[in-house]
Amino acid sequence: MNRGKYILRRLVQMVPVLFGITVIVFFMVHLIPGNPYAVMLGDRATDTMIASATHRFGLDKPLYVQYGYFLRNLVELNLGQSIKFGVPVSSLLWPRLQVSMAVAVMTIGLTIVISLPLGILSALKKDSALDNLVRSALMVTMVMPSFWVGIMLIILFAIRLHLFPVAGWGHGFGNHVWHIFLPGLTLALGVAPILIRTLRNSILESFGTDYIKTARSKGLEERKVVVGHVLRNALMPSVTLLGITMGGLMGGTVIMEKVFALPGAGALLIDSVSARDYPVVQAAALVFALLVILVNLATDIVYSFIDPRVSYD
Repeated sequence: MNRGKYILRRLVQMVPVLFGITVIVFFMVHLIPGNPYAVMLGDRATDTMIASATHRFGLDKPLYVQYGYFLRNLVELNLGQSIKFGVPVSSLLWPRLQVSMAVAVMTIGLTIVISLPLGILSALKKDSALDNLVRSALMVTMVMPSFWVGIMLIILFAIRLHLFPVAGWGHGFGNHVWHIFLPGLTLALGVAPILIRTLRNSILESFGTDYIKTARSKGLEERKVVVGHVLRNALMPSVTLLGITMGGLMGGTVIMEKVFALPGAGALLIDSVSARDYPVVQAAALVFALLVILVNLATDIVYSFIDPRVSYD
């Protein structure tokens, strides 16, 4: 099976998965206690006002009827209307999603920049002072909560050194990059230790294989052996781990968006849960799930570029 057919088959397989996600998301959201209009109106709410608003938006109908309306809207690519803001969910979610995606891309870039050289150097300099330093640092960073790391980076780089903004999103591409650097670095410091250790172990294992011994016996330069043979095979486990980690990264961005006051989809999701804004919660959760599936698909596709022996049969 070629790559195109494989991608098409995986996309078709996503349909029942997404359907199952809609069921879980819809009914779990409606298990949240409280009426959204009672929360929104607060002390001003009367039973008559709440009942009128609930009936107007169909929230008094049986759950299976509401779920049918939800599926119908999804088929029509309509994510519904926000109860809290009174605007289409798509117009509310899309700008926020761009912020979350920017943070995720920054995190992936910084994770690769940190993990790749340190993992390679740690393996090539096994048991050296550098290797011991890297491994000791990994043990420390792995146990630090991401929100605490974010706060420490804010205190050091934003408040004391004035190198980065404390919070916000800014205006313009360059300003956006400047604002999301610290959130991306915070998340990268949590992911990088696992990737560095995986890459280091994979490289060391590759050095002991027969094909590396054969390459060296042929007189190949050590640089060509490392880059052309060792690294290419050692990257496979790291790519797998990176894909799994990045799939769950959207959950990490929720915390970072709150710590750094970013107007992202994660922060919107938390606020919408508090407000019982069902349409926004359902749409955001569904989009996050879709992104996780697409990241896993992209990871599988990257395999074939790293290792031509990978088959899609």
